[in-house]
Amino acid sequence: MLIILQVIKKIKHKKGMIMNKKYSSQSADSVIGVISDTHGMFRPEVAGAFKNVDAIIHAGDIGSMAIIDELKEIAPVYAVRGNMDSGQWCENIPFIDVIDINHFLIYALHNIDYIDLNPKAAGFQAVIFGHTHQPQKFIKDGILFLNPGSAGPQRNRFPPSVARITVIENELSPEFIEL
Repeated sequence: MLIILQVIKKIKHKKGMIMNKKYSSQSADSVIGVISDTHGMFRPEVAGAFKNVDAIIHAGDIGSMAIIDELKEIAPVYAVRGNMDSGQWCENIPFIDVIDINHFLIYALHNIDYIDLNPKAAGFQAVIFGHTHQPQKFIKDGILFLNPGSAGPQRNRFPPSVARITVIENELSPEFIEL
């Protein structure tokens, strides 16, 4: 755990970014809803896609606090700011966040191009990101990288989507859900 705290301190000082260290104590098996790039639009299908999730991670370009409020009606929300999020409403939303769910450390940021650490060396099991509006998942060095796509206005050829990660024992199992 000392390594993680040192990494967080380094990020704060290097980038001058706001970051929170949050913990969520869930049951042995958990389901995490992952959403990004809502751009102020809350699709009603999100509530169904996130039914029975234990927590929600929003990977930025939220658009307004109303989106966070809608998501909080479903489950606790951990959100990061995206490049389109500005103004007083989002001043307390960090640019990057570290979330611990069932001892799985998740690193969340909006744009994967700005990751400035080695997730494996830092002890993370997953990196959650958005920005491209393209659903994407891959494993690199044993770390899950997941972009849920955009749940906001449709852009490019990608349909609106979110993701769910099922946490069972020592495994993260992601799936995409088209909205």
